[in-house]
Amino acid sequence: MLRVSVEERRARLVRRHRLGPEDRAGDALEVARSLVVLHSTDAVTVFLSIAARTTGVGPAEIEHAFYDDRTLVRLHGMRRTLFAVPRELVPVVFAACTRTIAARERRRLEGMLVASGISTRPASWLARASKVALQALHERAPATTSEVAASVPMLAKRLRIGAGTRFEATQSVAARLLPQLAMEGKLVRARPRGTWISGQYRWVPTATWLGGEIAPLEPERAQAELLRRWLAAFGPGTEADIRWWTGWTAREARAALAAVPHTEVELDGRTGYVLADDLRATAAPEPAAALLPTLDPTTMGWKERDWYLGPHASLLFDTNGNAGPTVWWDGRVVGGWSQRRDGELVFRLLEDVGADAVRAVESEAERLEAWLGEVRFSPGFLPPFQRGLSS
Repeated sequence: MLRVSVEERRARLVRRHRLGPEDRAGDALEVARSLVVLHSTDAVTVFLSIAARTTGVGPAEIEHAFYDDRTLVRLHGMRRTLFAVPRELVPVVFAACTRTIAARERRRLEGMLVASGISTRPASWLARASKVALQALHERAPATTSEVAASVPMLAKRLRIGAGTRFEATQSVAARLLPQLAMEGKLVRARPRGTWISGQYRWVPTATWLGGEIAPLEPERAQAELLRRWLAAFGPGTEADIRWWTGWTAREARAALAAVPHTEVELDGRTGYVLADDLRATAAPEPAAALLPTLDPTTMGWKERDWYLGPHASLLFDTNGNAGPTVWWDGRVVGGWSQRRDGELVFRLLEDVGADAVRAVESEAERLEAWLGEVRFSPGFLPPFQRGLSS
């Protein structure tokens, strides 16, 4: 079995994920395609992930890709995570992951309706609510969740969330139903209220935004295509990596793998998989620094992360496994960073990487600080280590 070294994996990571100056992309869509999809749970992440991998592409150009050209579309996909998906890949992600997630989430929402005393026939109640919500959005889109709830009384009813726990709260039916309809392919998140750092998206019917419904694909075909793209961007990876990233069962992952021409390789005692025509060694890139944001797709790309994360997980990830902002050098994580209230970007290295690396990280911090300008942001996921840097 061919052995793929850690050095080769890191070289692939830097080259394919565009973490060095010589490999930077020309626009936002090129970045997304290089990484399959971009994390969008935190609105800021998408923009900073693109900023780290491009030169001369500012927030306005990224917004243009989302809201004018519409070459990037926000969609819940793998692991029920919100992603920015290249438009041509939307049917693949939808069929490979989103439809299954949507069915599960609809059952959960029906249970919330019963537990909240809204209806004892939740399926029929939810069907009526969905119909009036879509009608309202066909008439007045784009509209925010609060605007839709204000115009449709039944959507303003309150759901109990986390009943009986210390996290118990209430929220409007609209706050759950509109994301549900998006997972079912009927709505799309459009331009947010406020600036690009806002996650308060307006809603638009899918057919209006994309010029038609999401094209149907067979799930098995879609899963094979999604895995092929993941292996091209992230391979080699283990079965554990594949299952974690996709959120699939072992059966689904193995069926998709069987449908994609691949080769088994040895990864420090583990069996990994790489596309059958992707065995050539990667030209070693020049050592380069990168500042990647919370939940960046590279940091979150594999389940088994020792080869690029080392011993730093407990500091740089929160207790739920969400990655905070990370400092990279030569294809591995070496520290964390944060933004202070005055806009200064601060970082701390967790190991001795040498003077050249320190200067390169300082240069990247200055580049990102200039890119942000007067923008101040607070990530939704910020582990204590990075939070401490900003204080």
